[in-house]
Amino acid sequence: MKVAISSDHGGNRLRAEIRDLMDGMGIEYEDFGPRDDSSVDYPDYARPVAERVAAGEFDRGIVICGTGIGMSIAANKVKGIRCALCHDVFSAKATRGHNDSNVLAMGERVIGPGLAREIAQTWLEGEFEGGRHERRIEKITELEQ
Repeated sequence: MKVAISSDHGGNRLRAEIRDLMDGMGIEYEDFGPRDDSSVDYPDYARPVAERVAAGEFDRGIVICGTGIGMSIAANKVKGIRCALCHDVFSAKATRGHNDSNVLAMGERVIGPGLAREIAQTWLEGEFEGGRHERRIEKITELEQ
């Protein structure tokens, strides 16, 4: 698996935690920044992750900001992206199994590093269940046309 990851300035610390998690899991990733704590605009960091996942250059993406809301909205504007904002483990598991989400959004100011690592690990290890959920994903894809 290859993962694209980014944050805005409000998600830098949590992004470092998730990079450490992926290192420990042996997951290849590319970090799209930012490189320091200067204030940046979250769409500028959600976009490259979403576009590269949609293009098939990465299997999945993770985006982080203060709440996760802005990043998830921006990522979901890219055709082919199903970005799920998750702040609990159950939602992370469900969105992989039922929604085949390909980008995970989280908020550093909403959850702590321990929970974020658990959410990300659950999401990264999760698989799409297919079956009855496939029909629903096809309907989401039709909405993008």
